Amino acid sequence: MNDNVLTFEDVRFSYPGRPASLKGISFSVERGKKVAVVGPNGAGKTTLLLMCNGTLVPEDGKIFVNGEEIAYDRTSLRDVRTKVGLVFQNSDSQLFAPSVFADVAFGPMNLHLPDEEIRERVSDSLFAVGLVDYDKRPPHHLSGGEKKRVAIAGILAMRPDILVADEPTASLDPATAAEIMDLLDELHENGTTILLSTHDVELAYAWADEVILLADGMVLHQGEPAEVFTSYELMTKARMTPPVLLDLYMELVRRNILAPSIPPKGIPEMTRLIEGSCPIVTGKVYLADTDSLTPASVQQMLADHPAWHTGAMGTRAKKFCYLSEIPLEYTHGVVDKCLLSVMSGEDTLILTCGGMLDRVEMRTDTFSKESGIEVKVIRI
Repeated sequence: MNDNVLTFEDVRFSYPGRPASLKGISFSVERGKKVAVVGPNGAGKTTLLLMCNGTLVPEDGKIFVNGEEIAYDRTSLRDVRTKVGLVFQNSDSQLFAPSVFADVAFGPMNLHLPDEEIRERVSDSLFAVGLVDYDKRPPHHLSGGEKKRVAIAGILAMRPDILVADEPTASLDPATAAEIMDLLDELHENGTTILLSTHDVELAYAWADEVILLADGMVLHQGEPAEVFTSYELMTKARMTPPVLLDLYMELVRRNILAPSIPPKGIPEMTRLIEGSCPIVTGKVYLADTDSLTPASVQQMLADHPAWHTGAMGTRAKKFCYLSEIPLEYTHGVVDKCLLSVMSGEDTLILTCGGMLDRVEMRTDTFSKESGIEVKVIRI
């Protein structure tokens, strides 16, 4: 069985009266991956993403979704767009209805679903993006981050297999951008394959499983983020610079301050490399499922352990904490911040639910194997 959900074969495209935007693009995206298309402005990233659900038609080449070549008749495109959801860079291009409910419901209505199922999908999608009770608001009254969430909710209501997002954090403040990326992680944990474009190498390095490096309408390389961003040749060809964390790591290796090793994925790994083999007294990560907790039980837990650092991951968990008036120290980048606390000998509590529980354990297990520091995760 072919496990590629999206495949481009020698795809070419030009806008009228302009040089070629895509010059023979070929790549594949595996099911369940988080893939970042990275490149400078004008590299062809947006054009590539608009091809993924048939918004643009290639001049030459083929595009396959779940192994089937895209056809461009109305019926075929409607089917493709139930599988591939596209979030535009400018949310104003995607929002047009007089209310948030109408915008999010537009896709399901075009699938001719029963009214009850449409209402259920809209409710579930707004809940997922943290916009409960926003259904009657006019989209043009919302902030940029809220508009982006509504645009994502509209795609979620279609329940696509693949989410394609064009510069999802563009024009957002850092906190809102971090929340959007946390949401994408949550969707990924629930089984969605995600392809996004960005010129932000910091974001791509920290988030993606794979990077497709694009320049001048061509794929320079597809591979793991560290493989791409540590290549001076690739960065030069793409007229880009490596992420600051990797740049610092490579400079410290060049100066023989650090020994060559697995490039650090985040601040916790970099901290461990700098500390070297110094013995560390580690704290513990306590992991709690908010779906099985009550507000009173969490309040009592925190009262019994006032020194714990507390964070929440995922929309449902954050909503639970908000409604329960549970104070949170960490609301984004939670696992890495907790790992840093653990390395200082401090205990932490992560409140989350669903697939995010396994995500915490996988991230801490990877950190333990790469750093040699045993981090105990205790489910409570």
